[in-house]
Amino acid sequence: MAPSKDAPTTNGSSALESVTNGPVSKAVKDQSLSHYHSLFSSLISWENPRVSAIAYASIVTSIVAVRYLDLLRYSFKLTYLLLGVTIAAEVGGKATMGTGLATSFRPRKYITLSKDALEAMIGDAHELLNFFMIEAQRIAFVENVWASIGAFVASFISYYLVKVVPYWGLALIATTALFFAPLIYSSNQELIDAQLKNASEVVNAQTAQLKEVAGKHTAQYTELAKQHMGDYTAKAQATSTAVPVPPLRPLRLPGRISRTPTSLLPPARSQPKRGRVKRRPFRPCKLANWLSK
Repeated sequence: MAPSKDAPTTNGSSALESVTNGPVSKAVKDQSLSHYHSLFSSLISWENPRVSAIAYASIVTSIVAVRYLDLLRYSFKLTYLLLGVTIAAEVGGKATMGTGLATSFRPRKYITLSKDALEAMIGDAHELLNFFMIEAQRIAFVENVWASIGAFVASFISYYLVKVVPYWGLALIATTALFFAPLIYSSNQELIDAQLKNASEVVNAQTAQLKEVAGKHTAQYTELAKQHMGDYTAKAQATSTAVPVPPLRPLRLPGRISRTPTSLLPPARSQPKRGRVKRRPFRPCKLANWLSK
């Protein structure tokens, strides 16, 4: 039996349904994850190359369209053109034929959004929000070491790229790296795993050597500190036994005891000696002598 012409379409739709409705994985403490985890995981890992290529092309096209096309202005233009055509058809039909063309195409019942469809949309939005929240926490708490390292490297590089690259360029670079990094790894998994294994062995050997050297130096410094402390203790004990300290005797002060110690009082000022004051003899002034004449 020859395959039908709709076989590729059927295979693609079935693959997409298997991706979106795949098994739900588990997080820590048996927490159920949404189907978006399996969806994005299959898209990034290129389990179905056709679906992954379509998703990547759609995202890149959207980024470029937002950058180079004024979508808001075009939406307003499309709106006023559509309204202008419908108004002209309605007015012209009523003027010529007595019945408007828009009235003849008007449906008997307007399209509405059902409650079930709205609840389904809200449920999908809720699961998508939970997906981003759970993934952020898994990266922050290092559930997967390589995923956390990749997030660290991406944020570090983005910190410097944001100064010279626009936002749409960063989004394009991030999307390309997100889709093609797993593809490169899956294509060269044996070589990359071998290099990572060699690097981990070198790091472990260097870490063990550093621990050994640090342990030796710590033991030497500890022994040296104990030796110095013993020497200082022996010297202190020898000094205390060689020089006896006389006992303190109570200080007896005659008469009234002053509250303020004598050593703290200010020194008494020496008063000048009082002697006989020499008086000058009275001498009349020149004016008095002149008047007496």
